[in-house]
Amino acid sequence: MPQLSRTRPPSLALGLALALTLAGCADLTTPGGPAPALQPEPVAADAPAPDAPPTPPPAPTPPPQEEPKVGASHVLIQYKGSMRAGPNITRSKEEAKKLAGEVMAKAKKGQDFAGLAKQYSDEPGAKDRAGALGKFARGMMVKPFADAAFALKPGEISGIVETDFGFHVIKRTE
Repeated sequence: MPQLSRTRPPSLALGLALALTLAGCADLTTPGGPAPALQPEPVAADAPAPDAPPTPPPAPTPPPQEEPKVGASHVLIQYKGSMRAGPNITRSKEEAKKLAGEVMAKAKKGQDFAGLAKQYSDEPGAKDRAGALGKFARGMMVKPFADAAFALKPGEISGIVETDFGFHVIKRTE
């Protein structure tokens, strides 16, 4: 068996390690229970008891409802200075409004709306589509146009509707 030298003091590092170890053990044995790091996690107040049946999952969220849409056709009468008016548009705002009134009167008397759009509309492509816009949601059109189109019943003709693009006569198709 090896002999220990009694003349040599233990190293400082060994002494520190021993002191820290003993201090840690003392914390575990002090009155009041284990050190905070060893305490169990608190249980949430709304957590189910361990033997309780599992909570059913929430009902599925219904899919978002599609925004309502209407179908419409229109005749656009532009004037010099209206938004997106081509260089060939030379009529004044008053002349455009008067022409829109004439188109509206013909449409309300039963004249073919598609024919009126082909003959009078200044909208590019209106002659090819006969003024048909298809179905659209309210937010897809400028507010005055959308308000007028959504206020109509299928088959009805609007009054003159002014927007930055000019004067419109609208027929709701669906």
